[in-house]
Amino acid sequence: MGIYLNPGNISFANTIRSEIYVDKTGLIACTNEYLNTRDHYLCVSRPRRFGKSLTLEMLAAYYSCGCDSRELFAGFKIAQHKDFEKHLNQYDVIYLNMQQFLIRAKKQEVTQYLEQAVLEELREVYGNWFSVQITDLATALEKIFVKTQKQFIFLIDEWDCVMRERQESEAMQKQYLDFLRDLLKDQPYVALAYVTGILPVKKYGQHSALNMFWEYSMTNQKMLEEYTGFTEEEVKALCERYDMDFEEISSWYDGYRFKNYKHIYNPKSVVEAMTCRDCSNYWTSTETYEALKIYMEMDFDGLRAEIVQMLGGGRVRVNTRSFQNDMRNFNTKDDVLTLLIHLGYLGYASNEKEAFIPNKEIIEEFENAMSVGGWPNVMNVLKSSEKLLEDTLRGDAESVAKELDKAHSEVASILTYNDENSLGCAIGLAYYSARKDYKLIRELTAGKGFADIAFLPLPHTNKPAMVVELKYDRSVSTAIQQIKDRQYMQALEGYTGEILLVGVNYNKDNPDKPHSCVIERVGKGQG
Repeated sequence: MGIYLNPGNISFANTIRSEIYVDKTGLIACTNEYLNTRDHYLCVSRPRRFGKSLTLEMLAAYYSCGCDSRELFAGFKIAQHKDFEKHLNQYDVIYLNMQQFLIRAKKQEVTQYLEQAVLEELREVYGNWFSVQITDLATALEKIFVKTQKQFIFLIDEWDCVMRERQESEAMQKQYLDFLRDLLKDQPYVALAYVTGILPVKKYGQHSALNMFWEYSMTNQKMLEEYTGFTEEEVKALCERYDMDFEEISSWYDGYRFKNYKHIYNPKSVVEAMTCRDCSNYWTSTETYEALKIYMEMDFDGLRAEIVQMLGGGRVRVNTRSFQNDMRNFNTKDDVLTLLIHLGYLGYASNEKEAFIPNKEIIEEFENAMSVGGWPNVMNVLKSSEKLLEDTLRGDAESVAKELDKAHSEVASILTYNDENSLGCAIGLAYYSARKDYKLIRELTAGKGFADIAFLPLPHTNKPAMVVELKYDRSVSTAIQQIKDRQYMQALEGYTGEILLVGVNYNKDNPDKPHSCVIERVGKGQG
């Protein structure tokens, strides 16, 4: 076993011996299907904290020659698969962590340093098959293949770190991508190439230097959806094991969704919450809000309004296709929002092509970023939201209307009211502090339609549920009557506590007092 050539199974053994290990070995069955096919180039991008390195350690343990991982995988899903034995420890694996090479290369070219390090190990095993004069890794591997017919599996971690950490050096980026293209594309010695990072494949002009790769990213993970993070079933099992409240865990760490798996959780944060027996913001342990702040403050028309919209629980439509898959070339606000999707700060509904803030953990990151940036008006609304919630729970409709007037005046320069949807985003923002005790759901399917906003109390909060109906240039009585006529309270099936029905109307022709409100308090099943 070596550092780069056939690293073995020690790292994966340490992982499964950890207190919490969720079985994701089913991914191996997927990669086995791509071995030695035209589709054997996989670029799998995910945010930090989503288990990218753990996945590569698992693949290295399964494929690497020179070790026996049969017992290590016993009892896990892949061991039950028909092809488990066929590929187990049958390949030479070349494992590259590009972050390490970038750090260690210093003034030397990162690719040159990489080639020297890997060739040194290759010579120990295959030195008879290529001359000492060869200093090019691709040429050495070609010679080995011609003489032995040996194929290699390439596992590359942090493949995009050159694009992320050398943003200003496009020449270096292009040289690095050309190196990977020469090393991997159309090479008979490649049985499988699995590269992972935060960004999808970098684009140059109309073509990509690595256009042979199939991309699995946060905008579309395709058949790898369930391996992107923890699924709902996996989190429920962990909650039962650690006696943690599933609804609270869900509000903190759920929110990443794909076509088939609608609930994907941040795995590292879930593990930390279970281990510490406490729901909190664990994102900041590996990422500071400064990174988010930079992108939030980019001067693209409409960006601020859309961020405010999402803070209010709304969604915004995003064109993800113009993004150049780097962290430097931004042409539109859609490029910024797409990057935030790849970084995990935004969730993405691919069918609707809409972005949103996924959960409470990420909402706190946005709040932290705004607190030190140029967002004073929005921060004033957030700080006032506690009083708004208190007024609502007391049933003080007049005070609620006044607080909504204040909130509207603060964000009017950013978010313009023009329909019930924009009104709903502003109301969601005004009730920001309610997220501590409530799960906020926009357009909740209920009865004979959709409730505009539902506030579902988290367990053990002892707070009433709230159903909010919004009207634009109508009347608050119309709003309350619609809640009753369309039986929106049916959406709270299983909830047995008190419910507040809140009707809000915005009158654009009354600038001094644009909001009106009425609140009714009912028991479950009444109204």
